[in-house]
Amino acid sequence: MDPLPCPGDIIHLNVGGTRFSTSKQTLMWIPDSFFCSLLSGRISSLKDETGAIFIDRDPAAFVPILNFLRTKELDLRGVDINTLRHEAEYYGITPIVKRLDLCEDLERSSCGDVLFHGYLPAPGIPPRPVGVALETECRMRPGASTGSPLSQYQSSAATPLSRSRYASAADGAEGGETAMFEVPLDPKKVRIIVGHHSWIAVAYAHFVCCYRVKESTGWQLVFNSEYLEQSVERVALNSKCPGGYSDNKDRMIAVSSGSDIRLWSFQDEGPKNERGVFNLSVQVDDLFFIGSQLVAISHTGKIGVWHAMTHNWQIQDVEPISCYDTAGTFLLLGCNNGSIYYIDMQKFPLRMKDNDLLVTELYHDPNDDMITALSVYLTPKISVSGNWIEIAYGTSSGKVRVIVQHPETVGHGPQLFQTFTVHRSPVCKVMLSEKYLVSVCSEYNHVRTWNVTRFRGMISTQPGSTPLNSFKIISLEDADPHHSYGAGNRIGPFGEQDDEQVFVQKVVPETDKLFVRQSSTGKRVCVIKTVDGSPLSCFCVHECEGSSRMGSRPRRYLFTGHANGSIQMWDLTTALSKVDKDSKDTDGNKSFVGGPTEVELLKLLEQCDISASRCSTPSLSPSTSLVASRLRMAQPEEGGDEPQGAVGGAAGGAAGGADSSQDPNSKVFRVSLC
Repeated sequence: MDPLPCPGDIIHLNVGGTRFSTSKQTLMWIPDSFFCSLLSGRISSLKDETGAIFIDRDPAAFVPILNFLRTKELDLRGVDINTLRHEAEYYGITPIVKRLDLCEDLERSSCGDVLFHGYLPAPGIPPRPVGVALETECRMRPGASTGSPLSQYQSSAATPLSRSRYASAADGAEGGETAMFEVPLDPKKVRIIVGHHSWIAVAYAHFVCCYRVKESTGWQLVFNSEYLEQSVERVALNSKCPGGYSDNKDRMIAVSSGSDIRLWSFQDEGPKNERGVFNLSVQVDDLFFIGSQLVAISHTGKIGVWHAMTHNWQIQDVEPISCYDTAGTFLLLGCNNGSIYYIDMQKFPLRMKDNDLLVTELYHDPNDDMITALSVYLTPKISVSGNWIEIAYGTSSGKVRVIVQHPETVGHGPQLFQTFTVHRSPVCKVMLSEKYLVSVCSEYNHVRTWNVTRFRGMISTQPGSTPLNSFKIISLEDADPHHSYGAGNRIGPFGEQDDEQVFVQKVVPETDKLFVRQSSTGKRVCVIKTVDGSPLSCFCVHECEGSSRMGSRPRRYLFTGHANGSIQMWDLTTALSKVDKDSKDTDGNKSFVGGPTEVELLKLLEQCDISASRCSTPSLSPSTSLVASRLRMAQPEEGGDEPQGAVGGAAGGAAGGADSSQDPNSKVFRVSLC
């Protein structure tokens, strides 16, 4: 073994193939650094053919570090600050790390930026009922019979977090039999946020709570449910119940878990009342209110309706449902057979012969294509023309069609108005608004937009719809997400049809950034970065009512839920007004910025192992939470959510032959459709 160099010795280093020479005193004046351990023999070293100590790091980033050790001055020219800090942390050069942290703190605040509006800490987790803990422990054991997913209240650091409801123990079980057992969910993570007027409902794994905002008092916690044995998968909120109880003072909230639906009513100051537990007999895929009626939809072709006046729960069988939309009191259903049906929830018509809910066919696609996306636009009522209904829909073949209902042709049904064939993949989202037509297909959320020409508020063919833009809202999700993920992470577009609408882009599941973009052009509105660095788990765009003061208008907010249970609020009204002002000031000279740049995208993907196929040639894996379930003819699942050909986990291997041995800290994500 070579003797250690003396204090005055010259040290020769080979950093990533570039040779450096300096003194031992220069390298060792900072105690407990990498060089102190290296030169004192506490860690082993390698030498090249010339005898220089080899260090397999970036030589460009080492130059300012060595210069600092020589002169105690930090030169940042030509070096990325994040890269330099990362290298300084590796070498243990504490003075550099502290200085760079201070530079970042000048631009970063725990109080957020001008768009940050508020912070709601995580509420207390309700206690579990007596006897549930033992049942949970038995059900969690490998080999136990499967049942409803339960949660273990342990610290998030000690509890293994689940991306699916079940896990297989076949790898460790003898005899080769597959034993399914439930994997615990993080009880503190926010799963879903929904809003209605000045209220929001926040769903966690096993309970749900409601907040109300007042100008004088701010946001206050009003409702907190008891512990729910089954994990929450869908949430619906109704803060104003016309025709309901107690002079419209009752609020309604409903949650679904599997096929079960639980409904409560509560008042601002008073006890909560459970109105009932209902069963749809199949998986509930969507849950929402239309007026005072609670509606549950399963893509297998079942609709459940709870009527607020009669308190009756009614299940209606229809064709397999692939999409839906609401317009006023109407519920429109897009089905696998190519038909669009509607139900009037205000009249709630029942057939005399069998007391079934009356479901009326409105339109049938001329090519018999599956209806995969729906958007209804009701034009303002005019005394002369009455009400002109416009419907845009997308199909499984990629077509986008617009149909219209003239007031004078109510008895003849809607007429086909326009057809666009710009997509080659199934359309998973379509939005028809006052000024724009927006469609999204399943190929990496490819968006196409058109300007809509109107005459006296009604869509016109002169000069007709003109193409506006084309862009992508790429969004990755876990290879096997929980059933609630799709409900809490929809990309949009969000906003009223007569106002500016936005997409919200969450590039990877575990991130602290969201990109808000205009739905019409894809232009970046703002970037939301969490104030405490906690990962984003879900989000919701909602417009809250303004104050009672004259001239006060509703404001639009982005609510973000986080892994630590907190809720953060962001002012989108201010963000949109700043974008409009900047556009006018720059007069088109400012470069267009949309989603994440290449540098931003690569930074977000650092901890991801992207996999879209088991084949050597990557192929798109549909999202289990949305369109894929509809394209499988919406039949009950047997086993798991994963479609054939999609990677179910790290063991499946990344596209291109990579396997789970690549990076133990990386996670497998795949492209989400919406």
